[in-house]
Amino acid sequence: MVRYEPQLATLVADAPDGDSWLHEIKYDGYRIGCVVRRGKAQLISRNGNDWSERFAEVAAAAAALPVTSAQLDGEVAVLMPNGVTSFQALQNALGARERSLVYFAFDLHELDGEDLRRHPLEERKAALRGVIERAAARADSTIRYSDHVVGQGPRFFAEACRTGLEGIVAKRRSEPHRGGRTTGWLKIKCVRRQELVIGGFTEPEGTRAGLGALLLGAYDDDGALTYAGKVGTGFTQKTATALRKRLDQIEREECPFEPRPEARLVKNAHWVQPTLVAEVAFAEWTADGRIRHSSFQGLREDRSAREVRRERPEPLPAGGPKKKRGPRRR
Repeated sequence: MVRYEPQLATLVADAPDGDSWLHEIKYDGYRIGCVVRRGKAQLISRNGNDWSERFAEVAAAAAALPVTSAQLDGEVAVLMPNGVTSFQALQNALGARERSLVYFAFDLHELDGEDLRRHPLEERKAALRGVIERAAARADSTIRYSDHVVGQGPRFFAEACRTGLEGIVAKRRSEPHRGGRTTGWLKIKCVRRQELVIGGFTEPEGTRAGLGALLLGAYDDDGALTYAGKVGTGFTQKTATALRKRLDQIEREECPFEPRPEARLVKNAHWVQPTLVAEVAFAEWTADGRIRHSSFQGLREDRSAREVRRERPEPLPAGGPKKKRGPRRR
């Protein structure tokens, strides 16, 4: 397995201004590394799993790129008719026979034996554009170049939100590749969404099938899974039934949350091993750390549960990019 070390963006509240930044659309899919070697391609998820078979059509398109070797970084997504990517549509496509996946490539770490990670981002993207434009002559649009604008961050962000996108990613043009979470890449979201760990569920009521609600949490800096509320909407009957089968297989007697939530909040709860990660949209965080008006978007099978933290927007960085320090572990 080739090592894949993606650069991760830090959440901030506002888009940075100035020409030292370039701005891209934030795609709503799975972050995937793509390694091409002598006509064969391997797709690697953020947590290091080989997803070449899961996204076989993307791997086939990558294998046909006009390169001897390359390592790309990008996002696998489903493009809707209105031009917006949809994580829920991607979830539905995973089990479908006919689907239309797109790999939006936005970085290039290596090309034909040359390590590009020390080069400025803008140079890496120029090389990436050249590779994809040569491939485009073959009329296969599975792999697409993720274009950008330079400067005008607040204006670009406002337009992204107006057109229904999830948000944007701002990146320093002159920065080399830095694996891990840094302030050289920033994400600005139009809607509140994040990954949360499933720690339990409740029984369905009335005619509903599968489950009532998922009980969610996030790890704190001391390694404790803290309760963050529940989500009981956003499921189809099919997804709720399929998810219940997976949860039944990891059910346990002990509550995984520390401290244990109040009984009234988790009445008749079933506890599970905290290994599954849900993507959830919500209106706001309450003062006591609970999400309100939440909606289930899908499972994040590319994420490790132990990595999930509550995201809090940070101030815009004033100086050069800094690498974020990891959380303390017990």
